[in-house]
Amino acid sequence: MTPSTSSTSRRAEPRDDLRELSGYHSPQLAVAVRLNTNESPFAPLPVFVDEWLGALRDVDLNRYPDRGVHELRAALGSLLGQPAARLFCANGSNEVLQTLLLTYGGPGRGALVFEPTYALHSHIARITGTTVIEGERLPGFHIDPDAAAALVRERVPSVVFVCSPNNPTGTVEARDTVEALAAAAAEVNALLVVDEAYGEFSHWSALELVDDGRPLVVVRTYSKVWSMAALRLGFAVAPAWVIGELEKVVLPYSLSTPTQLAGVLALAHRGEMEDRVATIVGERERVVAALSEHHALTVYPSGANFLLLRYDGNAHALWEALLEQGVLVRDFSGWPRVEDCLRVTIGTAAENDAFVSALTTALQEVNE
Repeated sequence: MTPSTSSTSRRAEPRDDLRELSGYHSPQLAVAVRLNTNESPFAPLPVFVDEWLGALRDVDLNRYPDRGVHELRAALGSLLGQPAARLFCANGSNEVLQTLLLTYGGPGRGALVFEPTYALHSHIARITGTTVIEGERLPGFHIDPDAAAALVRERVPSVVFVCSPNNPTGTVEARDTVEALAAAAAEVNALLVVDEAYGEFSHWSALELVDDGRPLVVVRTYSKVWSMAALRLGFAVAPAWVIGELEKVVLPYSLSTPTQLAGVLALAHRGEMEDRVATIVGERERVVAALSEHHALTVYPSGANFLLLRYDGNAHALWEALLEQGVLVRDFSGWPRVEDCLRVTIGTAAENDAFVSALTTALQEVNE
């Protein structure tokens, strides 16, 4: 008998705790200047692309990838001064975060975040059935180390997230803050995860603190600095005992051979990468100086490749006015704690000039 296809037939339902969950979205629009997703404004180096394509010709595509990602982990370890046993690689830093929460989160466990911060921390926590615990940042978006450590001891989460530089604010947390949170996490048998997706643009890194005696994980990505957003590659540096647990959870052969190859070959071009970081940091400061001419804007200090702007007016209307001129930035005006704010990625010099010019025009339009 043919199953009923009527509109009244029952459908499989998602978990009850996911019914009201919204997906994570960022507009992808065809505009001349796209500065809304914090990508690198530079294409990969042609010499790297040639090396990668040449290496792919020798790959046995009928064979599974290296399940242990040995060559890439060893190369990253050499670059970072860490043993390969402290490296874990996955399809973008978001998959690293997901694997961490699948391993250390889940029903009956909590993840502490300090808002406003990267929305995927809470989103992935909820997907994995982990209770989200919200802490608050100070008015300038820094974390109060004493209050944060006290909250860890009070709420006893299994995972504590610190995004530094923080997205969307660009805030860089002090070393003392990270150390205080790591100590508090150790007291309650929790894991401190420092998300450094923008770490290369900052003046210091929590990578300095990773060892086998501290429950600290630092997460990074190839998407920003290495111009490899399309290839999806991220990694974690953590105590070897954490890596061992993550390897039990991640799907087998999850990281493709082309991505592993790209990750290894890119590291040979570290000098060019560092030059690009310096260029973007210089452009960031140039844009800050240009925006300081507009008294209706507050520009928050940033250690990332983007800036958060608060507009003393209708920020959504300002976003629309920019879009009409072919410049797309990220609209945070309706988000709690960052009301009236827009976030702009630092692009090439020409893109930044286009943004500054469009912003001047847009401000005049919305103020008329």
